[in-house]
Amino acid sequence: TPKILIPIFSLIKKPNKNNVNQQVTEGGDYTYTQDGGGHDGYPYQTDYPPQDEDARSDATEGADEDNQMYEGEYQGIPHPDEIKEARRAARAEARRKARMAAQQEEEEDILPEQYENIMEDCGHGRFQWMLFFVLGLALMADGVDGFVVGFVLPSAEKDMCISNADKGLLGLLVYVAMMVGALVWGGLCDKMGRRKCLIYVLTIDLVFSFLSCFAQSYGFFLFFRFCSGFGIGGSIPIVYTYFTEFLQMDKRGEHLSWLCMFWMLGGLYASFTAWGIIPHYGWGFSIGSEFQMHSWRLFILVCLFPALAALIGIVFMPESPRFLLENARHDEAWMILRRVHDTNWKAKGEPERVFTVGNIKTPQTQEDEFIEIQSDTGTAFQRWTVRHMTMLLDIVCLFLVIVWFCMAFSYHGLGVWFPDMIKYMQYEEYESKVRVFHRERVERFHFNFSLVNQVHREGEYVHDNTQRMKSVKFESSLFENCYFEDIKSTNTFFENCTIKNTVFYNTDLWQEKFKNCCHLNFQEENDIVIYLVSFLGSLAVLPGNIISALFMDKIGRIRIIGGSMLVSSACTFLLLLSFSQGAVICWQCLFYGASVAAWNGLEVISVELYPSSKRGTAFGILNGICKFAAIIASFIFAAFIGVTKIIPIFLAFAALVCGGLVALKLPETREKILS
Repeated sequence: TPKILIPIFSLIKKPNKNNVNQQVTEGGDYTYTQDGGGHDGYPYQTDYPPQDEDARSDATEGADEDNQMYEGEYQGIPHPDEIKEARRAARAEARRKARMAAQQEEEEDILPEQYENIMEDCGHGRFQWMLFFVLGLALMADGVDGFVVGFVLPSAEKDMCISNADKGLLGLLVYVAMMVGALVWGGLCDKMGRRKCLIYVLTIDLVFSFLSCFAQSYGFFLFFRFCSGFGIGGSIPIVYTYFTEFLQMDKRGEHLSWLCMFWMLGGLYASFTAWGIIPHYGWGFSIGSEFQMHSWRLFILVCLFPALAALIGIVFMPESPRFLLENARHDEAWMILRRVHDTNWKAKGEPERVFTVGNIKTPQTQEDEFIEIQSDTGTAFQRWTVRHMTMLLDIVCLFLVIVWFCMAFSYHGLGVWFPDMIKYMQYEEYESKVRVFHRERVERFHFNFSLVNQVHREGEYVHDNTQRMKSVKFESSLFENCYFEDIKSTNTFFENCTIKNTVFYNTDLWQEKFKNCCHLNFQEENDIVIYLVSFLGSLAVLPGNIISALFMDKIGRIRIIGGSMLVSSACTFLLLLSFSQGAVICWQCLFYGASVAAWNGLEVISVELYPSSKRGTAFGILNGICKFAAIIASFIFAAFIGVTKIIPIFLAFAALVCGGLVALKLPETREKILS
């Protein structure tokens, strides 16, 4: 229509009026012709009269040229003005992002230095020592939990008739739970806070450990111990991350190494209490035949005390101010730092000192990174996987993973091998001295002497009175009108036996032990020696802890880790020369004493290499790798017990040498400010 055509034509370039004449044709139509050309140009017809070049029709009069329709609009071609405007906006956005990136980089550089200066101004005193003991108790609870299952199994398997396969499943699931707990809680403490996650971890451990004391069936006991392991598995990443952020640079290595001693104290506490409680079988009680509370359950209850004390203490501790600053919670962080400052200087007799920090730089949050991750992945689990895999692919982290794996593989593998090897040596010694009686018939006899290390097969015992037995096995035997009195020997068991009119008075041969001839395997029972071995092994790390704490800041983390692993490999190699129980125990103590320095160095360097926003996540990954290596090692090393000791010793030796050499490639963090 004319209302559309006229504006379009008005935008088309018109001929110069000096060269163009208007001519009127028949019918009143107008055409344009070029002078001298002899031919028509731009022919068209219209009902409107001709207009001057600068004239406007009534339809377009008063219209703004900016609102005129662009001829390329129908073809989807952007207007040149729009292109220019988009380019200007893009350049402005790029300049804005560059300014923000420069500002963020500057703030990120300022915060670590400012925070380090604040911690130096706060000093190291009463507050850090209070937090040290509270977090130490949490670490001690983790150490205790690592020994509980191994100590209670010899007694628990009798109460619940646990098979060897079920025992292996219990040990496996507890380590799997601790591995998953380390991965989950390590990441959560970077999102929810160190203090809050530690409270959750200790609460879960306390609740389910308490319930496991009263579990009467193997299924419930397995479930409760799994949940307990999931909780306490997150304690190590949180504890080290939490304590690190309250320490100044020149105190970190030493005091984190002192904190490692609490894991040793957990082993000592578990060994000592197990030694004092579990062998006293008369300390338990029963309610009918369905509920029984024996001494090993009391031992689990006593093992809850460190976790309970840590939970009570952590309630009164503040959140990490570094975590609060990373999450733009400036005022809360300032109040906590002021509390640290005032607590320390009042304890030092200088209450007049004033906390002079007014403003603390807070870095930009990590939202941009997570928005990018969220755009690439759709679920929370996928985003969690992306963050963890990105961190693992870092070359420094790969070196650290190798060192952690090698150390854990050899340490936990030999930790399984040492007690099992000692028990195997005891069994061989027992087998060499055992007396076998076949098809004997004993009638109306009073055994007033101890039956020790004996096997009775297809025997008949009628009207006999027995009072003392130790490590006695009855197979396919008949007991008729016999009387067992005041017998305290769980090393005795009955297999395929027939028992008629026989009385068991004041004995530990409980009724459930005879169901389906439940096996009471004396080969895996030597409580006193096993507790003593665990106690000595835990005590042996004390010298290594002291040495590593005193020299961690003097000679550096890398030399501590590499030197300790290489010395430990030498101790491992010398195990080939041990042919007695005493020699194995001796080399075990030397190995633990030498390797603990490497553990301390790894834990210190792991919290110093990563920024505060990823510190818990990184430590959780590394601790999960440690538990994974322990699971693999326990199966491999246990498979060679009684077969050969060359392969386990060679594997441990190779892992330690490899890890020690790789550790020398790690960056030194002795004088590194926490990023």
